[in-house]
Amino acid sequence: MKEGIGIKYLVDFSALALLYCFVFFGRWRRRGCDVLLVNTLLYVYLSFVLFFTLMPVITSLPFVLNHSYIPMNLVPFIDVAAGRGDFIRQVVLNVIMTMPFGFLFPLTQRRTAGLGRTVWFCFLMSLGIELLQPLINGVRSSDITDIITNVTGGVLGYGFYLLFRPITFWVLDHLKPRRYRHQKL
Repeated sequence: MKEGIGIKYLVDFSALALLYCFVFFGRWRRRGCDVLLVNTLLYVYLSFVLFFTLMPVITSLPFVLNHSYIPMNLVPFIDVAAGRGDFIRQVVLNVIMTMPFGFLFPLTQRRTAGLGRTVWFCFLMSLGIELLQPLINGVRSSDITDIITNVTGGVLGYGFYLLFRPITFWVLDHLKPRRYRHQKL
């Protein structure tokens, strides 16, 4: 990685670390070790999603309008149908990328987040990424296929959440002090 690019990523990760330390950590810690763990895992996960999809962001902001916007491809799975590129790899990676979101998001909600709410927020995250990629990076295009495969990953992640919910809640319950055990997140 070139030194200039590395510094750009360092700026973004420093901003994310400061945001975590000064805004979220104390708030989540006051709610308990279980809440801190789950929210921190989701925060770290989302930071890596930003790394792979949008970064560097902060140092790119002054140049957002210096390139033309590449419109979103609205034909689903056109690369698959045309046999272009490494479409299978892209589809699989997009599904895998959002599986942790489908698993962790319901755990961060005070009230139970059902499939619909999880899918809705997974869709919004994916749409946001796809709309911002051409603006921030200037070279990456956005694609409806990515949104479809990201939401599919979120649904699969939610399936794993349902499958492992008893174990997950048992572990989280044991992170709470004794007097607070058996209470929902």
